[in-house]
Amino acid sequence: MEILIKAAQLILSLSILVVLHELGHFIPAKLFKTRVEKFYLFFDPWFSLFKKQKGETEYGIGWLPLGGYVKISGMIDESMDKEQMAKPPQPWEFRSKPAWQRLIIMLGGVTVNALLGILIYICILAYWGEEYLPTKNLKYGIACDSTALKMGLKSGDKILFVDHKEVENFAKIPAEILFNEAQSVTVERAGETLDIPVPAGFAGALIKSQGSFISPRQTIEVEEVNPGSAASKAGLTKGDIIIGVDSSETRYFDEFRAALQAHKNQQITVHLMRANAETSVKVDVPKEGIIGFSLKDYSNYLETKKIDYSFLEAIPAGTNKAIHTFDDYIKQFKLIFSPETGAYKSLGGFITMGKIFSPVWDWERFWNLTAFLSIILAVMNLLPIPALDGGHVLFLLWEVITRRKPNEKFMEYAQTAGMILLLALLLFANGNDIFRLFQ
Repeated sequence: MEILIKAAQLILSLSILVVLHELGHFIPAKLFKTRVEKFYLFFDPWFSLFKKQKGETEYGIGWLPLGGYVKISGMIDESMDKEQMAKPPQPWEFRSKPAWQRLIIMLGGVTVNALLGILIYICILAYWGEEYLPTKNLKYGIACDSTALKMGLKSGDKILFVDHKEVENFAKIPAEILFNEAQSVTVERAGETLDIPVPAGFAGALIKSQGSFISPRQTIEVEEVNPGSAASKAGLTKGDIIIGVDSSETRYFDEFRAALQAHKNQQITVHLMRANAETSVKVDVPKEGIIGFSLKDYSNYLETKKIDYSFLEAIPAGTNKAIHTFDDYIKQFKLIFSPETGAYKSLGGFITMGKIFSPVWDWERFWNLTAFLSIILAVMNLLPIPALDGGHVLFLLWEVITRRKPNEKFMEYAQTAGMILLLALLLFANGNDIFRLFQ
């Protein structure tokens, strides 16, 4: 069921973004009296799921959910309609319009996606506000994965500064280290202040950690026990607070998880507090080292910060959030194309995109992710690759500057090369997803 909910959210989000992106091309094309032959959500090779002719335009839904398109008369696009291009130009065709009009038509989709991302962020902040965990409020410090431990951090450390600057929002610390190439992290450990250097080439290791680098250190209060799990069979119940395993004290979840991993396929004694009294239960740890319960969310005992915005206050705040999202995504390209980081291995396709959505329908998270994907779509379409909007814009700018149109045969070859490149990237990203599934 969770997979279906995530898939439904992904399809809805992409459908909204694709339709509005294509409207960004469609509307200026119509304003400049350019004929639009097709307006499609998803691609329709061989057949479509739905189509309806209205005026000169066929509106439809394709069966291949890889985007969408508008087919504009007299334009070399993904349809590769060479027969039409071989005929004399007609007044209603794209190629007959002035370069400035064609440039506006081609920039329409990117413009809509950028403005949509800003608008959604504004509405989110105006309706839900913003809530985050301040770094200074981690009273138990951080929990570290193996990557953080190799860097020199330790579970229980309290982060004070990154490159001698305070990072207010704890969730932004990994991005601060990754994108701004931080040189050190200052922590408080056992009453001492220590500067932990960030090793050279650490970006690659941080990317591979996939978000588990550091997290708030949590006490072990059971929120929910999975039916039929080892925890259920042992008699753990909601509200139990685990304090030890066998003869070892385990006050925090990272300690308890390490104890489980060390006792796979073994029986352990779990000490816990229940209704203010100490008790113990026997637990048979499965081979996976997971006994099957969820923790009480840290927001119940770590103080988060909530900011409420009026609609007017949300306008600059939402715009600023969109700009930061755009800036961070641009910085990712530097990492992706750097062989030292190996970031290209972390590229993902539709499975990766689906995983970021909530397993339950959460409108706040849905719209946050839709805004994020809208910004990404704007950036991706601006890339100067033939077959993307950015490729068409590049050729149009060349025409504006030189006052000469690129040769149509060259445009056909460039479009074909761009489509092959995009298909290769699509196969690579989704291939990474499949490879990780088998891993």
